[in-house]
Amino acid sequence: MKRVLIITYYWPPSGGSGVQRWLKMSKYLPEYGWQPVAYTAEGAEYPVEDPSLEKDVSPAAEVIRRPITEPYSFYKRFLGMKKEQKVKAGFIDDTGHKQGWKERLSVWIRGNFFIPDARCWWVKPSVRYLKEYLKAHPVDAVISTGPPHSMHLIAMELKEALGIPWIADFRDPWTEIDYYSKLRLTRRADRKHHRLEREVLTKADKVVTVSPNWAERLVNLGAPSAEVVYNGYDENDIVRLSEAPASDKFTLTYLGVLFKVRNPECLWKALGELVAEDASFASQLQVKLIGQVDKEVMQTIAKHGLQDHVMPSAYIPHDQVAVALRRSTVLLLPLMPDTETDTLGLIPAKLFEYMASGRPIICIGPETGDTAMILNETQAGVTVGFEDKDKMKAVVKELYQKFMETALPSHENPAIEKYSRKALAGEYAAIMDLLRKKQ
Repeated sequence: MKRVLIITYYWPPSGGSGVQRWLKMSKYLPEYGWQPVAYTAEGAEYPVEDPSLEKDVSPAAEVIRRPITEPYSFYKRFLGMKKEQKVKAGFIDDTGHKQGWKERLSVWIRGNFFIPDARCWWVKPSVRYLKEYLKAHPVDAVISTGPPHSMHLIAMELKEALGIPWIADFRDPWTEIDYYSKLRLTRRADRKHHRLEREVLTKADKVVTVSPNWAERLVNLGAPSAEVVYNGYDENDIVRLSEAPASDKFTLTYLGVLFKVRNPECLWKALGELVAEDASFASQLQVKLIGQVDKEVMQTIAKHGLQDHVMPSAYIPHDQVAVALRRSTVLLLPLMPDTETDTLGLIPAKLFEYMASGRPIICIGPETGDTAMILNETQAGVTVGFEDKDKMKAVVKELYQKFMETALPSHENPAIEKYSRKALAGEYAAIMDLLRKKQ
C-alpha cells in the first residue's frame, strides 16, 4: 500500500464537525490503495468529545499521538473559568455579553502572539519528531488539514526538508474566516497571517478545499489552483426509515452549535406569526435545537412567543445523529448573512447527513451560495434569504400542509450518492495518485 501522512489536530476522542472529514476519509482510503498514517495531538483541548467515533478509525490506520502544549489552561485561570469549561475558537465569545478587560486582552494576545492559532507551539516539536519518523517510515504523500492552520506549517517545513508531495486541505478559510476581524490584530500580526497563508498556498503541491466559492477565494489569495473535494455522509451511519419513523408532530430540527451570527430571526418571526394565526399549527409545532445554543438565540425565540415550542438539548454522540434526523419532519440549516466574507462558500458538513436522512431541508442563507446550489441540484431542500421572512413563512406553511396530508418526501435520494464518504475518498486518492506520478 502507498502511505499518506495526515497531519490533523482533530481525531477521536474529539467530537463535532472538525474531526469528521479526515476520520471518514481515512476510513475508506485503504480501499483505494492508500494506508492512512494519522499524526495527531495527545492531551488536546477539544471543544467537545465523542468516544463513539472511535469505531470509525480504520483498522489499517496507523495513529501517532504526540503531546501538545496549548494556552487554554492559562487562559481559563486568567478568566476564572472552570477546568471543564470549553474555550471558543479564537477566544471569541459570541454570547453577546459585554467583554471585560481580561477577555479583550486575551483575544488581543491570542491574535497577535499565537499565529496562526493557539496550536503554534506544537509546530517545532512536531517537525523534529516527524523528520526522524519519516526517515525510518517513508510515506508517499503528506496532507495537512486546517483549521487549526498550524497543521499546514508543520507540513510546509516537512516539504522543504524532505520534498514529500504535500496537499494543503482547507476545511475552513484562514484570513477570511468569519471571526478573523474580531481578533484585534495589529498591522504587523495581520501581515504575518497573510504572509503565512500565502506561503502555504504557493508552496503546497496541491490545495484542496470543500466548496467552489472557497476554491476561487484561495486562488485569489495566491494558490496556483485549488480543487474541491466536498464533505459527505457515511453510508454506514444511515438508518432505515423503519428504524426511526418521523415524529407525529411537525418537528423542525437543527443539529449543532447555533452561534449569535447564525441566529435566523426571519425563521422565528415566521413561526411566531404562524403560531398566532393558526391554532392547528401551534398545536403541532415543535422545534428541536440539538447542541450548544447562544443565549441571544433563545432570547429572540422568546421575543417571538416560541419558548413553549422550542426544545433545546445538549450535544448528542454522532452514532445517535442519524436517528434524530430521521425522526424529524424538516431539518434547519441556518448559515450567515451575506455580509460575512465566507458565506457564499459555506457548506456545513451536516448538510450531507441531512440529505442522507431523506427529510426536506430549509437552508437560511444566500440563494446564490454553494449550499443552495447543492440543494437545487439534488432537490433535497429550499434556500431562503437570511432576512426574507415572507418567503420563509410561505415555505414553512407549504411544508406544514404537506405534513398534514402525509405528502412530505421520506425516501432515499439517489442524487446524493456522489457525496458518500467512500466516493469522496476515491476522489482524494485520485488526486494523490496523480500527484505521486508527477514527482
